Amino acid sequence: MAGTDGPPAHLLLNHLSQAVLAFDAEGALVYENAAAREILGADLKLLRHQGWYAAVVLFQGGPLAVESPLEGARARAEKTGRPARFTTLRYGEYIPCWVTTAQDSGHTPLTLLTIEQPDWSALGELFDRYLQEVRAATDATIGHSSLILNTALKPRSKETAEHLGKRVAGFARLIETHMFRLNELTGMMARMTAIRTNRLRDETQAACQRIVLADFFEDLVEELAEGPFLDPETDDPEFRRRLVFDIPGDITVAASPRHLTAILRDILRNAIMYSLKAAPVHISIEPAAGVVQIDVMDEGYGIRESERERVFMPFLRARQPQIIGEFGYGLSLYLCKYEAEAMGGRLWFDSEESKGSTFSLKLPAWQTGVRETGS
Repeated sequence: MAGTDGPPAHLLLNHLSQAVLAFDAEGALVYENAAAREILGADLKLLRHQGWYAAVVLFQGGPLAVESPLEGARARAEKTGRPARFTTLRYGEYIPCWVTTAQDSGHTPLTLLTIEQPDWSALGELFDRYLQEVRAATDATIGHSSLILNTALKPRSKETAEHLGKRVAGFARLIETHMFRLNELTGMMARMTAIRTNRLRDETQAACQRIVLADFFEDLVEELAEGPFLDPETDDPEFRRRLVFDIPGDITVAASPRHLTAILRDILRNAIMYSLKAAPVHISIEPAAGVVQIDVMDEGYGIRESERERVFMPFLRARQPQIIGEFGYGLSLYLCKYEAEAMGGRLWFDSEESKGSTFSLKLPAWQTGVRETGS
């Protein structure tokens, strides 16, 4: 419908980047916008000819889908009166779509199908970075392994066992660094894929369970101490002494343990890396009505006001010398923000340069009687 002071609706829809299709009560396609013609290409001819039936065939949920996601979304939209979301697999990409019901100016019922154009640039950039890291790690590991072998089999004349051991340990340390970074990037790829294929929300909901935060943090710190946590170039083996906790013993949240671990691991690592080695990192818990807030406060380098918009953007890091000096990909907080929101929470920060930063994570409190779906 057109507003009294604005352009007709079809002119506005033609300027959208999302494809919009409208079907009448009989299932005939009665409207398509410019983006639909661009996104759907030759498939639009089939939709014009066979209408809703063709849409059900075209917009499948993937090779394992049993029911039509399009039909299911329309049923939900009709029942709730609100837009219903689903994803479709087209040409190897999972594409977000929406279905809603409406009426035209003549009160004729319509079904609207909206198809988004996903932005895969972040995943593409991560994949390129991953290939670069794999090549670098592979070449370096082969080279350093050869040096270790040659050093062990052909030691220098008059070289002491102690000196030989130090040389071999140095080569092994370089291999460890490459493998650590490759492992971190592999984990980021898995997390990014869950976001870009629209599986993240389903994964977090399926794994949601009651988490006692005091016990959770105790286990988390032990886990971080047992395995590689900080980049090998960040020498802080006693980082646990810097962690100061203020966590009541009876505070519980509803969350996915795996995703909560990933978020807190990244936030704690940043707090440790981007502050002086002697500076404490405070972790506090504050319950409120229906939610729980977790604050991680450091006394580190802080974030410049001009850099704030970069914090949650992929592959962008603050340009302060102290931060650039530490190794990183500029991706972890981007992933954390998506994962927090997928669990029904929120992630934000407050920071002042040279004084420190506080990253705050708000999650739903555990509600008695809610079914535990996690293991």
